[in-house]
Amino acid sequence: MRAMTIVPGKADSASLGEVGEPPEDDGSILVEGLLAGICGTDVELTSGAFGSGRPGSDHLILGHESLGRVLEAPPGSGFAVGDLVSGIVRRPDPEPCPACARGEWDFCRNGRYTERGIKDMDGYGSERWRVDPYFAVPVPAELGRLGVLVEPASILTKAWDQVDQIGARSWFRPEHVLVTGAGPIGLLAALIAGQRGYTVHVLDRAADGPKPQLVQALGGQYITDLSDLQVTPDVVIEATGAGQVVVETAKLLGWAGVLCLTGISPDPQPIDVQMDALTRQLVIRNAAVVGSVNAAKRHYADAIEVLLTADSAWLERLITRTVPLSEWPSALTKEPDDIKVVVDLRG
Repeated sequence: MRAMTIVPGKADSASLGEVGEPPEDDGSILVEGLLAGICGTDVELTSGAFGSGRPGSDHLILGHESLGRVLEAPPGSGFAVGDLVSGIVRRPDPEPCPACARGEWDFCRNGRYTERGIKDMDGYGSERWRVDPYFAVPVPAELGRLGVLVEPASILTKAWDQVDQIGARSWFRPEHVLVTGAGPIGLLAALIAGQRGYTVHVLDRAADGPKPQLVQALGGQYITDLSDLQVTPDVVIEATGAGQVVVETAKLLGWAGVLCLTGISPDPQPIDVQMDALTRQLVIRNAAVVGSVNAAKRHYADAIEVLLTADSAWLERLITRTVPLSEWPSALTKEPDDIKVVVDLRG
């Protein structure tokens, strides 16, 4: 079968690979691959920055943002032929550590977890893939192709879960939310903030194109410079990974505010920071900075609810380009108005 493949650790090795059928060890549910989303992680993987295939394999099948249709499912699995499904990315480590043993593999303590399409496991970017029922997420039929957004949305439901847990240390009723970066992660963060009734402010460098329109459609304020922000944010969801943006938004946090870091810069640049002054401000204001990555099973269920509640026409506008599997490496090159690019695994 055809698949999105790279040679782990080798730059510019993205190709349309011919691979064997998915091994039964991957799970008892056989799935026809429909769509695979492309994100910054995939771009970094194809640059050779990190990534590892199955033990003994010379390639890695990419694709951690998935949508497929069930071809075979055993009785009692909770799935039937024809169901739409998305696959969870991370798997607990083999020991497992105390966090993994409790289903909190996104907080694995020893780093021995595996991840589909990233670390020691093939991903979902192939014409067919298998998944264990426990790691399969049922996608409601009404979502259709928008089910490919389940995994990225789970990253944000997990991030908001962290914000809520930190806020719960005391009285917490956020009003103003600042999101930095209007890519798929940032826009989904803004969507959730709007669903929660918060005022939404989104910072991005793009002055035109679809991003400002998408933010305005949520009733939010779109800004290209932090000096245009006229409120004190109670919560910041940081999705750029740019060190200077992180520092500047940390300075803006209100009393008992929470800054949640969801982005990682692929090419970090050194910056000058008056750390003593910033630390003093964070301490005096009881502000918190937390990093958040990946998601647990419950966050995928939360993501489904977010997507079902959202305006489907707005979600459709997030998917700005669809590339056939036969040309999938072209999805890695960002075009001016790209937000979310997906690969049609049947094309």
